Amino acid sequence: MTSEYRHIPVLSTECLDVLAIEEGTVHLDATLGFAGHAVLAARQLGSSGLLLGIDQDAVAREEATERLYGLPEASRPAIKVLAGNFGDMDELLLSVPVPGIHTVLFDLGVSSVQLDTPSRGFSYKEGAPLDMRMDPGTQTLTAQEVINTYNAADLARIIRTNSDERWASRIADFIVRQREEGPITTSDQLVEVIKAAIPAAGRRSGGHPAKRTFQALRIHVNSELDVLRQGLDAAIRWLEPGGRIAVISYHSLEDRIVKETFASFTDRCTCPPDLPVCACGREPILELGTRKPIVPTAAEVERNPRARSAKLRWAFKR
Repeated sequence: MTSEYRHIPVLSTECLDVLAIEEGTVHLDATLGFAGHAVLAARQLGSSGLLLGIDQDAVAREEATERLYGLPEASRPAIKVLAGNFGDMDELLLSVPVPGIHTVLFDLGVSSVQLDTPSRGFSYKEGAPLDMRMDPGTQTLTAQEVINTYNAADLARIIRTNSDERWASRIADFIVRQREEGPITTSDQLVEVIKAAIPAAGRRSGGHPAKRTFQALRIHVNSELDVLRQGLDAAIRWLEPGGRIAVISYHSLEDRIVKETFASFTDRCTCPPDLPVCACGREPILELGTRKPIVPTAAEVERNPRARSAKLRWAFKR
């Protein structure tokens, strides 16, 4: 593998600490990537453990499999690398099959191979086709189709909802106006439209002016927020009592969903709010590990700038 496929696992020490993976247990890496976290988990599982990994990217699965099977055979756990999306976790785990899992990790960041491979179209820094599909083999909707066929109102809603971009309506109007002269087909074309739409004062802070719009399009193309809710619900159901779940998110929308999902499983009471004493008998399913998310140290951010926005939340099943 060339350097473009290298991946530095984010918050790796903190993940191992909160998951407390035990030898001989079942660990699920729901976002396997290039196995940065999974290799560390495998060493704790030992030869009597089982490591499950889910990823929809064929390049990532190939590299991850090679890395995992490169571990010493005598201490290597059983390994199952599953092709798919964690939103389909029920179907994937039933295919193994396993009765349950003891620990699960979600690392929600876009992998280095996706960002750094121009043909994937994820990065606004490359003159690439506007694709943005996580799984080009099965997905049909692309960012190019969204940009060139959605009306201004729908574009504005997608950009605003998925990124909190204050200039969403203006960007949508500029996109519609520009495509009247010809289709917008590359990332650099879209970047120029976004730059033109955002006033100069608005471009002086907050990083690259196209960052939020590209994020919003990627989330929409891959239905990321809906898939995240499905994956979290499934993972919590598959956890054994005492099992632990950890999630690394990279923007406020993801973190909000993780926080709200965890909260919904820690407070399962369905009684009316004005009832003084709980009468429904619904017991909490999760207990939070920490109230506030764990964030990278300054030293880690210096080593790996992509860790800057990471937040780790975790909980254990009662």
